[in-house]
Amino acid sequence: MNASPEEECFLRGSSLTLAPLVPPEAASVHRRSQPILITASRTRGREAFSSSVPSIPNPFPELCSPSKSPVISSLPLSTDDKRLVKVYGEDSHSRSVRVSPETTARDLCHMLVQTAHCSDQENWALLEVHPALGLERCLEDHEVVWAVQSTWSLKGDTRLVFRKNYAKYEFFRKPTLFFPEPMISDSADVSKGLTSPELIKNLLKSGTCPEIQGFLQSKEPSRKSWKKVYYFLRRSGLYYSNKSSSKEPRHLQYVADLEDLNVYTVVNSRKLYGAPTDFTFCIKPTKNPVRVQDLKFLCAESEETRTCWTSAFRLFKHGKQLQCNYQLSKLAPERREAANHVPDTKSKSEVSLVAMDFSGKAGGRVIQSASEAQSAAREEGQAWRRREALRCSLPNLTSGPRPSSIHKTQPWFHGGVSRTEAQRLIQRQGLVDGMFLIRDSQQHAQCFVLSLCYKLKTKHYLVIPFEEGGRKYYTMDDGVTLFIDLLQLVEFHQINKGTLPVCLKHPCICVL
Repeated sequence: MNASPEEECFLRGSSLTLAPLVPPEAASVHRRSQPILITASRTRGREAFSSSVPSIPNPFPELCSPSKSPVISSLPLSTDDKRLVKVYGEDSHSRSVRVSPETTARDLCHMLVQTAHCSDQENWALLEVHPALGLERCLEDHEVVWAVQSTWSLKGDTRLVFRKNYAKYEFFRKPTLFFPEPMISDSADVSKGLTSPELIKNLLKSGTCPEIQGFLQSKEPSRKSWKKVYYFLRRSGLYYSNKSSSKEPRHLQYVADLEDLNVYTVVNSRKLYGAPTDFTFCIKPTKNPVRVQDLKFLCAESEETRTCWTSAFRLFKHGKQLQCNYQLSKLAPERREAANHVPDTKSKSEVSLVAMDFSGKAGGRVIQSASEAQSAAREEGQAWRRREALRCSLPNLTSGPRPSSIHKTQPWFHGGVSRTEAQRLIQRQGLVDGMFLIRDSQQHAQCFVLSLCYKLKTKHYLVIPFEEGGRKYYTMDDGVTLFIDLLQLVEFHQINKGTLPVCLKHPCICVL
């Protein structure tokens, strides 16, 4: 039977398949019933039906896309693949920043610096912090933020923290301080005739690090006790010796590959893990979420030893990339100065400062000798102190009470923090020479303590009140040098060492 074109179109739009009628002669043959096949022609039928129906005019063409379209169309999908990243400050307040999948830690730090109007742009860092486990790690400048966050557990408390870190590349500036000679493996001395400092500098310039060796206290996740083991850190991985400090290959046991590890410093390790000292760090697989059973804890005897091990881990893993990051951090300030440079006739004289002597009658002269320049600086500092003391002793200045709490408004003053907390604050922002803070003394009433970092150690200097001529001063050298307040003390030691081993350079501050 032949069907008309209209009937064929209708049959194609049906969801059922039609079978031919059974002939009468086959009716007596017993057959099983067959299932009816439902095809996907329903959609095609709907399309055919909709194409035969005229389009519905759009009553609001100005609200649709594309513009002036007579037919209502669906809204286009957003192609923006950026997402919000939450970054915390040291005061536990957070801010959200929209970043792309290619955003690195350096890029995000620059965005936060511009948003918060921070100074010292290259001295800020992004840290991966696990508060419950006490783990912290400074992200490298080239690490992609999304890639780091993809390894985090959704149920964990892991966060990104924006913090100052002056010591990120300090081992490039002072390599012998970070890699002491007793910790360098004998097998690293492959170049005869080179001293240890020369060998370290050559290796760092080539993007590598000398092999490190030494005793560390280690703890397995399944055990509570710590065991003293001799470890070796080489380019091929981390090893330990099962026979004292033997370096023979048959005594070395392989621990882990550096390419698949991240190294973290451990905060409050004595309380959390029963560590023998506070100088603990741990290693963890890079791609796995943080779990206690995957962590290997190592404890050093001092902060210098821990810094040496963690710096060597970074150099062996990232190699020349760290050298490139360091060079970029040095070039960034020069590029900003070049971008903001306004050519004038005073620019050269402003950036080239020299020591001058104006004591003679013939006018000023340039001081060529370095020792003479230092002597002149000391004399100028003492003269400045005398002028300030004389100025403050004038009647019009002493008639009213002088505010004694001016130091409380300064970023370097941290109130009544303890000695341990002061050391922790300085360590968090980088153990570089000249990092300092001032706090109230907990043992001596009305006294203060200047906590100063020098050669990877935090030293503490007592600031005591001193009375002379009926006036109250502050001193650190039993009255030889007097200061009217702590602000004057800090300003003086920022340009003069005085009794300190180094000038005050970087105030330890909190990010608000």
